[in-house]
Amino acid sequence: MKKYIYLSLVSLLLVVSSCTMSYKMNGTSIDYTKTKTISIKDFRNLAPLVNPSFAPVFNESLRDIFTKQTKLRPVKVNGDLQIEGEITGYEITPMSIQSNAIAAETRITATIKVRFTNKANPSKNFEKTMSAFQNYSNTKTLTAVQDEICQLIINELTETIYNQTVADW
Repeated sequence: MKKYIYLSLVSLLLVVSSCTMSYKMNGTSIDYTKTKTISIKDFRNLAPLVNPSFAPVFNESLRDIFTKQTKLRPVKVNGDLQIEGEITGYEITPMSIQSNAIAAETRITATIKVRFTNKANPSKNFEKTMSAFQNYSNTKTLTAVQDEICQLIINELTETIYNQTVADW
C-alpha cells in the first residue's frame, strides 16, 4: 500500500512539474515567416503650435514599442511593415471654466496622421488620424506638467498605433 501511495505521489509530482503553461501577452498577430522587418519614418511636426520635444520623444517611443514587443528587425526604408505620418495638432485648451472666468483645468491634445503599409497583407493598410489628450489642474503651471502630460499622451498614441497595426485589436 505504501508503495502504491509513494508511486502515485511521484507520478503526480512529475505530471505537475512537466505541465507548465506559458502565455505571452504582447498581443501581436504577426506571421514572422512573411513579415521580418519594420521601417518607421520620423513623424514631422506640422502642428500650428509646436512643442519642440514632442516629435523626438514620440518618434523614439514609437520605435521602442515595436522593438520591445515584437521580433521585427528595424530597417531605415522598405520594411515589410511601414509606418509614417505627421504630427498635425498640438493644442492647449482651457476646460472647466469657473464662475470667476478662470479655467480650473487645461487640456493638452495631440493629433497625428498615420499611414500604415503591410506588404504581406495589403488589406491591412490604412491611413488614419488619431488623437489623445490629458487634463491637468491649473494649480500647476504648464511648464511644471508639460513633459509628464506629453509622455502620457505619447504612450497612448504609440499603444494605439501598435494595437491597430500588429495586434489586430
